[in-house]
Parts: sequence; structure tokens; C-alpha cells
Amino acid sequence: MYLRASRSGGHTYLRLVESFRDATGCSRQRQIAQLGRADQLSAEQVDGLIAGLLKATGRALPVPIDGTAHFEAAREVGRCWVLSELWRSLGLDRSIAQALRTSRRQFDAEALVRVMVFNRLCDPESKLGVLRWLDGVVVPGIEASSITYPHLLRAMDALIDNREKLESALAGLMRPLIDSELSVVFYDLTTIRIHGAGEQDEDVRRFGLSKDVDGIARQFVLGVIQSADGLPLSFEVYEGNVSEGKTLLPMIQRCLAHYPIRRVILVADRGLLNLDNVAALEALRLPHDGTLEYILAVPAMRYADFATSIESLNFAQDEPSVRETRHDERRLVVAHDPLMAQHKTDRRQAKIDEVIALGDSLAAKLDAQDRGKSRRGRRASDRGAYLRFTRRILDEHLGRYIKADLKAERFTFEVDEAALGKARRLDGKLVLLTNVEDASAETIVERYKSLADIERGFRVLKSDIEIAPVYHRLPDRIRAHAFICFLALVLHRVMRMRLRIRQPGTSVERALEQLQSIQLHRVRVGNKPLTGLTTMTQTQLALFTDLETQRPDATRL
Repeated sequence: MYLRASRSGGHTYLRLVESFRDATGCSRQRQIAQLGRADQLSAEQVDGLIAGLLKATGRALPVPIDGTAHFEAAREVGRCWVLSELWRSLGLDRSIAQALRTSRRQFDAEALVRVMVFNRLCDPESKLGVLRWLDGVVVPGIEASSITYPHLLRAMDALIDNREKLESALAGLMRPLIDSELSVVFYDLTTIRIHGAGEQDEDVRRFGLSKDVDGIARQFVLGVIQSADGLPLSFEVYEGNVSEGKTLLPMIQRCLAHYPIRRVILVADRGLLNLDNVAALEALRLPHDGTLEYILAVPAMRYADFATSIESLNFAQDEPSVRETRHDERRLVVAHDPLMAQHKTDRRQAKIDEVIALGDSLAAKLDAQDRGKSRRGRRASDRGAYLRFTRRILDEHLGRYIKADLKAERFTFEVDEAALGKARRLDGKLVLLTNVEDASAETIVERYKSLADIERGFRVLKSDIEIAPVYHRLPDRIRAHAFICFLALVLHRVMRMRLRIRQPGTSVERALEQLQSIQLHRVRVGNKPLTGLTTMTQTQLALFTDLETQRPDATRL
């Protein structure tokens, strides 16, 4: 059916006409209804006719339009929706709300903690910046206009005041995700830059060697302990100049207080402990009268202490191999990588050749000068040659292999071939000390190499979550900031675990980037408000399935 307009007597008439085929198959038209003169049909009559047809056919009624449309700024939905679903599915909403519940507080502390955690994963900002960020996003269940800066600070205070209850609750949520019989625990430290020149009582801001600026900076130290699957279990904030070895035992005890595991194998990097602390580790008693087991990398500077044991092992020359022996009644596992060994040997030799070339050049200049063949520039001296040569040796860290004879009257040096040969035999070696007796040497090496995962966690904290620089000055606010970033890391790791199962090639950062384009749109057409979500792509829809979350629903927003 269709409308046909015809003119007669200077007027336009509207008729409803239907097309059909007669018995012979020819196309014909017949009039269904006469609608009258077009100039005599009012807008109300036309709207009523359209509404009646739509209603009779079960379709939506038309929106009254007065010719104007008002659009609100679109607000992002996708990332916060997924994070909210994960937050709820893990039980963080109930656990944190229960731990922070009080009748004296006039705001929802759990909601504010949730907002600050989501901000770290989406667009990390200062606490004031969180308020600006909320203007452009939709966090399910959060009324952004009711949040103020003092509310955020008070929520941080509540978070750290109830830390023990919160960590106990968080441990209860994490326990189903870890092995209760065997927990391989990884521990490492990093430095976090912090601003501020004043001093506070029990201040954790101290000047120390920073890993961020490669020099001395004001900072605090963050320790994180995580499971073999990469799940963060606990954290602690230490003073910026703390010795690394002093942090380990308190962190292990804190972890054991919240996770009733029967066996703990600590895996720590070579920079965390010196060998003098091994006895203290072995003396630590676990619940059920267990002994702390460990896999510790021997620092390269201590390889000389194990040289005899290492050189007694026979390694394959052309392929990676793992051997083990005993040292002071402990297992010593040594892995050898021929490619790495060759690379390290070649790099060292290249540096040695450059230093020798410098020494030969300095000696040739002095010899020429003694023969009366002067050159342009300042006159050379043996003492000057010694200073320049030894400075270069120190810069290249080659003092063990190249010796300058400072007592000789003339500039001279020599290469210690014995020390150089010993270093070559240790190249490409990874030396691990362990008291784990029921795992193969290959398994010990594999466990240690998994430690790189916690280092990736620190990179996430610094690059994606942007834990630094920190502008808080009060010690508890600094700890609360670290706690918020720790919770963000928990969500990040859970997302990573789920993506690895369904989409191994998709990173958390890539997934959040793809979800960022899903927005909530609001428009008022006439007197009718309309709300809708961005049409989602197949990739975005697949992400909701892979992350085990529901798709966004405009009615819930």
C-alpha cells in the first residue's frame, strides 16, 4: 500500500491505494480509503493516524518532534562497566563495604574506593583529577555529582584504618584462586618516587638510590608478594632507604597470617638477599611446624664463592643444560645457556679490546715523546696516562681483568688471563641456592625464571596504573594510595588470567583500549529524552564473553 496524491479543482487529495494482480496476472490498483484534502489535514490528525497504525501493528509510538534536538556530551561506559562486573563477581563490593561499614559516615566509602581503583586502570589521575575524570565516564551505581575531594581523602583514611580487616577479606576472596597445598611465592621490591620537602612523624619518605631516576631521589619502597599464577597476595610500604634483606621475613609472616597454606617456596631475586640471611630463612617456622623453602639466585659478585663447585660440573657446549651439586649441605643448581655465555664473553672482550687500544695509544704517545717526536696539544706524562687509563677501567668495570702498574716508572699495564679465563667459565651461568629437595633441577630453574612475572607486575604499577609520582605527604595516605594501586593490580591480574584462557594474544591494556569507545549517549528530541549505547563491534562483544561479564545495559546505567 502507498499514498497517492491527485489534483482536482486546484486542491491536492490524498488516497490510500493498494496494488494487486488480477486473475490474468496483470498489475492493478484499487483505492482503500479517501483521506481528503491535504491542506485540511491537521498535524494532530496525521500524528493520530500514524500512532493508530503503529499501535495496531505492535510497533513503538512516534516521538513528538518540535523541530529541535539537544545532545548531551557522550560519557564513556565500556571500561568502567567491565571493571564493575569484575569487582562485583570477585565479591570486592560486599567485602569492602562490610569492612568499612559504620553509622558515623555519611557517604559510601566502598563506592569511593571503587572509583579511585577504576581510575588507576583507566586514566590515572590525582585525587582532584578523579573528580574531573568522573565528568566524562559512567561508573555503574555511582552518582558522580555527590562525590567531593574531602570524601575521597576520608575514604582513603578509612581504607588504611581498616587494613587488617580488608586484607583478611581480600585473602578470603583470593584463596579459591590459589593452591592451598603448595604455594610458590614470589617477592620483590621497587622504589616509588614521591614529592614533598617537609618532614612528618614516622615519615616513610627517605632519600635513597632510585630505580626510576638512576640516582638519589626521595622515595618510598614498595614490596609485593604474589602467587605463582601472578595473583598479588600482599604488599607493604617501607622507608625509602630500607635495606632489602630486612623486608623479607615481615612480608612472609604477613602473608602467612592471611593465607593458611601448608607449604611456601619463596622465590627471590639475586638482589634481594645476601647469602648471610639464608640461615635466618631456614630458622623461620611456618604453621603446622613447617619449614620455609626457598629458591634464591646467587648474586654475580658472589659467584667466586661457588667457583670450585661450578667448575666441577660438566655442561653441554652447544645447547642449554642444567646441572646440580651440593654446597654447605644445600642444593646448588646451575643452568648454562651457551648463547648467553657467548654474548657476554663477546661483550666483555669488546670492552677489553677498546681499553687495550687506549692503553697502547697512550704508551705510543709517551714513547714518541721520549724520542723527541712531539705532537700538538698538552705534553703527555706517565701519571696522566695512568689516571686516564684507570678511569676508563673503572667506567667499564674491568678492574678484575686489566691491571695498571702504578709503581712502575713508565706507564705499563697487563691483562690477567687467569681471572679472564675464570670469568669466561662462569659466563651464561644462572646459580640458584635452594633447600627444595623434591623438585628436579629443571623445575627449580623454571620456578626462578617465573620471577620475571612479578617484575612485569611492577611495570604495570608504574606504567599503566601510574603509582608514581606520589604527592601525598602523610604516611597513612601514602599507604592508602599504595593499597588502591594494589587493588587495581588485583583486577588487572584477574583480567589477564581470563584473557589468557580465551584470547592469549590480547593484553589487558589492549582490551581496555577496545572497550573505551563504548559510550552512553543522551539526546532530547522535543520533549522526549532518549538514551542509548554505542553500537558494539564483534570484538567488543567477544571481550565481555571472554572476561566472563555481562554486556552493558543502558537501563542499569
